[in-house]
Amino acid sequence: MKLSQFKFNLPKELIAETPAKTRDEARLMVVHRKTGKIEHKAFKDVLSYFNDGDCMILNDTKVFPARMYGNKEKTGAKIEVFLLRELNAESRLWDVLVDPARKIRIGNKLYFGDDDTLVAEVIDNTTSRGRTLRFLFDGSYEDFRKTLNDMGETPLPKYIKRAPTEEDKERYQTVYAKNEGAVAAPTAGLHFSRELLKRLELKGVNFANVTLHVGLGTFRTVEVEDLTKHKMDSEQAYISEKDCSVINKARETKKKVCCVGTTSMRAIETSVSTDGYVKPYDGWTNKFIFPPYDFSVANCMITNFHTPESTLLMMVCAFGGYDLMMKAYKEAIKEKYNFYTYGDAMLIL
Repeated sequence: MKLSQFKFNLPKELIAETPAKTRDEARLMVVHRKTGKIEHKAFKDVLSYFNDGDCMILNDTKVFPARMYGNKEKTGAKIEVFLLRELNAESRLWDVLVDPARKIRIGNKLYFGDDDTLVAEVIDNTTSRGRTLRFLFDGSYEDFRKTLNDMGETPLPKYIKRAPTEEDKERYQTVYAKNEGAVAAPTAGLHFSRELLKRLELKGVNFANVTLHVGLGTFRTVEVEDLTKHKMDSEQAYISEKDCSVINKARETKKKVCCVGTTSMRAIETSVSTDGYVKPYDGWTNKFIFPPYDFSVANCMITNFHTPESTLLMMVCAFGGYDLMMKAYKEAIKEKYNFYTYGDAMLIL
């Protein structure tokens, strides 16, 4: 398939700037692949589509406050630093993006905090936009991470033009987030409240956790018409043996296996064996799923509404069927569903 097939007109006012008042009261579109039927519900109605023995796969990655603001030595110019990933804990080395990039050279020092609590030195230009920074910090590693957390802010996507609030600290995080390492939230999971998870559990639904640390590659635009030429950024993933057996048992007993989000889907499709069983995994994945694609494990999926030409939309079309998904998106625009990070959800059955 070609990039241009994933173009559609998305009215700006449908891109959500803020989350729904309560997590599980966002809207939910339910799409039935067999019949093509589309239903309009509230997210908490997801409960009525799952039964005893079904399995939901959750991405338990935790977003860390990755966006920091510092000043360049001598000039005092304001520099935004976006922490991408830790390269070496002992040496305090981080892979970062800096903005404006053109002002930063190797050897420059950056100062953070009102009293320059934290100093970093640019030691490498890894890509045109990326840099490697060494933080010069004398205290323990725990103190260093606490300082980073205190100085960083919630890394809301750039399209949200407002400053992050206290509410964002909580709402740009799933209620089951556990393993820190993501710079963007796995957004389909944002709709689950603790109450809803409890009610699903009481119905006999089993949960399997996978960890995929969402990187900025999620938002990277596809710049090639031929999708086979697009390269995904690598993201770290982990799946335990215990969680594999929860997923594999549901699959064996012909129950629903529901991926919550495109990131959970990428994680299990990365670790699946040729006979369709999920195996324990600890490594990196740059798997890019677009139509046509044969899914081995999940038979349903919860996802948000994605932007035109995004890799996330491509995966959803691979899972739900291109024509049906395009029809569903048309309907979503007509019915004024909210799109993107803080938007509404879709359940594909």
